[in-house]
Amino acid sequence: MDNQLLSERIQIERKQFFFDLKENPRGRFLKITEEVGGRRDTIIIPSTGLELFLSSVEKAIEADKANSIGNS
Repeated sequence: MDNQLLSERIQIERKQFFFDLKENPRGRFLKITEEVGGRRDTIIIPSTGLELFLSSVEKAIEADKANSIGNS
């Protein structure tokens, strides 16, 4: 049985995202679920990879900002 440590939900456009930090006997992990039109897709990130995952998301945000300048 997984122990819920944190649960967040955000809405972006027509999508809902659920962020659930959980723990089980094998360790902690972040479960990210996307729901669109009743369909759900989920990814699981072990807590040992959260900083690397965040770094990649930050790089994507910076690239988006850099490519948005002058295109608006």
